[in-house]
Amino acid sequence: MSTDDGIGPVEMAFASSIEAILDSDIDGLLDAPERPAKVTASDRLQRAFLEIVEFRRTHNRTPSSATREIAERKLGARLDGILANDERIAALKPLDEFGLLAMPERPASIDDLLGSDGSDLLDDESGLLDVSDLPARRQVYDSGDAARRERASGFEQFEPLFKQKHAELRGGTSRLLPYPGMAHIVPGAFFVLNGVMLLVAEVGETEYKKTTVRENKRERLRCIFENGTESSMYRQSLAIRLSDENGQIVVQSETPEILTDDEASGYIYVLRSLSDDPQIAGIKDLHKIGFTRGTVEARIKNAEKSPTYLMAPVKIVASYRTYNLKASALENLLHRVFADVRLELTQADHKGRAYDPSEWFVVPRTVIDQAIDLIMSGDIVGYVYDNDAGKLVTSG
Repeated sequence: MSTDDGIGPVEMAFASSIEAILDSDIDGLLDAPERPAKVTASDRLQRAFLEIVEFRRTHNRTPSSATREIAERKLGARLDGILANDERIAALKPLDEFGLLAMPERPASIDDLLGSDGSDLLDDESGLLDVSDLPARRQVYDSGDAARRERASGFEQFEPLFKQKHAELRGGTSRLLPYPGMAHIVPGAFFVLNGVMLLVAEVGETEYKKTTVRENKRERLRCIFENGTESSMYRQSLAIRLSDENGQIVVQSETPEILTDDEASGYIYVLRSLSDDPQIAGIKDLHKIGFTRGTVEARIKNAEKSPTYLMAPVKIVASYRTYNLKASALENLLHRVFADVRLELTQADHKGRAYDPSEWFVVPRTVIDQAIDLIMSGDIVGYVYDNDAGKLVTSG
């Protein structure tokens, strides 16, 4: 027998039992699981940024992309990539509770680029750091890893340089000044130590040596002496000897002020990519503008393995020695001047990870030279690059 709907007693009993089972499932064990929402690119970006925010909350500082701590370096590099993309900054602003995405204020004058960072970290009003009353400590130079002099390889290429410096000293175009500090121990600098002239021919890559207190960084030098010998002493060792033994520096007479009171900051460099990638090689006037405290040659070593250099070798177009400049303010200012012609390109490294190079600009070399001149004169603050006109114009 069936009902008017064609449903028999068996079917009705089965339906009734199903309903009873469902009604008795007070714990929801039979509920169909909700399908997880699809993760969007925006969701991934927010999650990535929240990891940076959590680091700031936990450690009370911004993660650094230059540290040797892998986890922190990863977060620091991620933050650098975000800061190089205006769209990402705009999308993440609501989550930025610590002001991590705030861009530095535009310098009001060239004075904002000069001098110290204003932190006064070593300002010691208490006198705790005054060691003038302590007995002098005799420095010991012959340590286990001390570099000893040996016959200079290829001295014939350096000998004319020493003869030229002595001729300049006799003619008055160069002069000797008291050793001004370790910041001036850079490639190409001449010093006099115990009556013997030496040339800093090379500065090696930074080495790190751990102690029980901290991790020290140091660089090996290639020092060529006018007597035909050379040494691979550390930069710090040479600095100590020049300081303790009344060393002198050789400077040009017309520019003594640079080396008497000022501090060498590093180099602004301009690079051209040697990439054979059509989308890069086809871009006219593509240049990378950056800053380094060491040598440019050391900075670009293994460029073909780094997305920062577009995963290709690069050619040094120009480098400019800078003095008393804040590296962060200088780079920020240059990047603001050329912001409208920044290269928009997502590059993948050898592991397939996406990376947005932030220091490449499509701007003629002549304009870059003009910008550097304006930096040195202090007038760059009032200029921006007009891409249509192809020249720097006043921003007012």
